[in-house]
Amino acid sequence: MPSRSFTRFAWGVLVYNLAVVALGALVRATKSGAGCGSHWPMCNGQLIPSLEHVATLIEFSHRVTSGIALLLVVALLLWARRLFPPEHAARRAAVFAMVFMISEALVGAVLVLLALVEHNDSVTRTIVLGLHLINTFLLLAGIVLTAWWSTERPPVRLAGHGLVGTVLLAALAATLVVGITGALTALGDTLFRPTSLADGFRQDFSPTAHFLIRLRVLHPVVAVGTGIFVALAAAMIGARRRDPDTRRLARYVVVLFAAQLAGGLLNVFLMAPIWMQLVHLLMADAVWLALVLLAASALRAPETAEHRADEEPAGRLHVALERA
Repeated sequence: MPSRSFTRFAWGVLVYNLAVVALGALVRATKSGAGCGSHWPMCNGQLIPSLEHVATLIEFSHRVTSGIALLLVVALLLWARRLFPPEHAARRAAVFAMVFMISEALVGAVLVLLALVEHNDSVTRTIVLGLHLINTFLLLAGIVLTAWWSTERPPVRLAGHGLVGTVLLAALAATLVVGITGALTALGDTLFRPTSLADGFRQDFSPTAHFLIRLRVLHPVVAVGTGIFVALAAAMIGARRRDPDTRRLARYVVVLFAAQLAGGLLNVFLMAPIWMQLVHLLMADAVWLALVLLAASALRAPETAEHRADEEPAGRLHVALERA
């Protein structure tokens, strides 16, 4: 039986984790990653460090809120285990979220222990940041799917969806790529902040520019291309699926991706101030979550005659005749 209390708690855990993600971006944007030194999980070798330095305050706050996020996901999993049988989709999603919450903590530890923070501009840092972005997106997906399936919506079935399934998987993969290039662009903006738009363009096209600066040109190209593809995919899925959830989510995906592209353009013209970087990141999270829920709704299982009728006019006629 669905539990409204559990569903509300799951959505609350998601909102809290989005705030933690934003605080993590603040750590990177303010170059506060070494605020606790090279110690982990302790901060400067202490359980509760002196907070007289801003960098220590920011980094320690992120660690505390991340620890609370871990406890919330543990509580989510334990509650799901009590409420749902082992094969229930919400319980499996909670396990998925727990796995990626643990790996999220481990990736954070790697960043600190290998000193991949502050002014570090190495290839190793970019690789770890890319993995960090993927892990964060998968963690958020696990939490939002726990909330979604806790209301007794049917789970997904990857087989048997034809073009819709292929397009959705491609859209999810492309959105992950956009997120990775965005994370690296944000790092480049932090480490090599231009003094003006003209200076930024000179940096971007300089033959001697650092590879992180050159990657800044890649992100908008990938984002625009993916945005067009995702918008077309969502429109196609909304047309092929008749259920209200899928059609509503398809509209959300289109609107959110358009808003995200506009936010990215504004971020460039404002030369990536910290507050706009955080807004841009949260908008990217919103796009990802909407797309995950669109996939969960459009790829639902089991596939019934009514579900097949969503895709083909002949199927709609067949169902109508059966009901008559």
